[in-house]
Amino acid sequence: MKKKLKKNKNLNIHQKSFFFEDYLETSKKNRLSHNDNLFHDRIFLLFFLFFSLIFIFSIRIIHVSLNKIEIYNHSNSSQKFSLLRRDIVDRNNNLISRNVTSYHVAVNPKFIDSKDKFLLKLRLNFPALPIQRIEKKLKEGKYFYLKKRITQLEKEKYWNLGEKAIILEPFQSRIYTHGNLFSHVIGQVDYDNYGLSGVEKFFDKDLKNKNLINQPLVLTLDTNIQYLINKEMKEALITFKSSGGAALLMDVENGDILSLVSLPNFDINKRSDVRDIKFINKITKGVYELGSIFKTFTVALALDNQIVEPKTIIKNIPEKVKCSKYNISDIKKFPSELSVEDILIRSSNVGTLLLAREIGEKKFKKFIDETNLLKKPNLQIAEVGNPINFNWNKCKLETVSYGHGITTTPLQATSIYAAFANGGRLIRPNLLKSEDVIKYKRIVSEETSKNMVNILRKVVTEKNGTASLADINGFNVGGKTGTSQNYKNKSENLNTFISIFPSHKPKFVLLVMLENPKVANDLVYNYRGVKIKGTRNEAGWNSVYVAGKIIKRIGPILAIKNKEFTHQYVAEKTN
Repeated sequence: MKKKLKKNKNLNIHQKSFFFEDYLETSKKNRLSHNDNLFHDRIFLLFFLFFSLIFIFSIRIIHVSLNKIEIYNHSNSSQKFSLLRRDIVDRNNNLISRNVTSYHVAVNPKFIDSKDKFLLKLRLNFPALPIQRIEKKLKEGKYFYLKKRITQLEKEKYWNLGEKAIILEPFQSRIYTHGNLFSHVIGQVDYDNYGLSGVEKFFDKDLKNKNLINQPLVLTLDTNIQYLINKEMKEALITFKSSGGAALLMDVENGDILSLVSLPNFDINKRSDVRDIKFINKITKGVYELGSIFKTFTVALALDNQIVEPKTIIKNIPEKVKCSKYNISDIKKFPSELSVEDILIRSSNVGTLLLAREIGEKKFKKFIDETNLLKKPNLQIAEVGNPINFNWNKCKLETVSYGHGITTTPLQATSIYAAFANGGRLIRPNLLKSEDVIKYKRIVSEETSKNMVNILRKVVTEKNGTASLADINGFNVGGKTGTSQNYKNKSENLNTFISIFPSHKPKFVLLVMLENPKVANDLVYNYRGVKIKGTRNEAGWNSVYVAGKIIKRIGPILAIKNKEFTHQYVAEKTN
């Protein structure tokens, strides 16, 4: 038994020893394997961390590099520029108005190392800056603006200072490529790009339409013609010492306005608040008594109502007519017998008055209403005038017949002349090139229109006509003068001439108006081939003279763009 136990004991010991040895051997191998795996894992982890850091730094370097390219590369930065307003161009796609990137210059005092050095740099480079105020702002330690809307040259000077405290803030600014040339038409926008006046205000919503942002707003204006007319008008103000003036060129068929000039004008890039009444748009906002310009309306009505014909002789024309307590007369003596066309050619107040009485107040009222002479003009612009209301009391018919006691805007008067020239159709003046032509009702017959064009031509060509200085060879100019008093200041004259050309087939109507002109004593006129000096202050001696110069300048340009006009111009030049 003991033997057996001993044997079993030995067996157990042997088994333990066997299992122990087996465990040791296996553990050793496992430990070696585990240590190797752990070592490899640590290497892989370190490698991963190292690679991740490299990857992160690489991305950051690329990001910074790209940012630098965006800052200095104009082509890349322009891709981020999102227009707030559409461009405005003329009929020939010449740029008039556009949004560009401009800058404000500001200061962040937290980034200034030495205030003394900073102020010294500003004082040396920008002596006009208020250094004391800037020094006070620096002490407050708050972000502030040095100047808003700086020029490109100023931007470069601030940049070259090398001061990190100077911040150049970008913003979108509206620039006008021609300064003051279109100031009374285009208008202005405020600092937030909202239209304040002119076309900018009238088309404000359309100009900010994101769906059309890449399509410019195309106007009927012609930059070259606007420049030439503006130049001639400025010279006229100097020559005749006028306080102001205006000119309007319009297509008689569709109402397209090719040029609208009102002087004095102003630089719309300066964003100044112009309140002086002398800077109003005289064509659309100004309201005036236009004088003898209205005689054309009276004669046209008499012809259209078949009361008379152009050659009808009006007999026993008195030197003066008593109306209520007033005596109405002519400024010079006329024959007692005049044809209807001679009444207009010579510009007789009394003769026109007699025709108006034959027409009657009812028909004259209807004409005034149909032509909208006493209403605000309908034009795509913010600034329009409201003619002064009046009552048809005693003598109103008589005085209105020759343009006294009734006011309207030059734009409306010119529109009626356009109707007389185009066959009798009243059209709406237009500034938008893509706009459909809106034709109002016919105000006179085609026959009356032809007769009026012939008579207006004779006002220029006849010996007794009042507009001889507008007889420019090759352009067949016709028109009517008007000399009146400024209804706001009776001591001032308003001299006007509305012309149509070429009269064989009218295409354009041109108004020229001078406020309070003086006699040009040193000016030598070529009056029907005779050199004479000016001695009279009437429309025939200033507004007509200026209109002739304008037509002579712009005529070749208009002829190039109009084949029929060109053939006629060349033919007359050849003959």
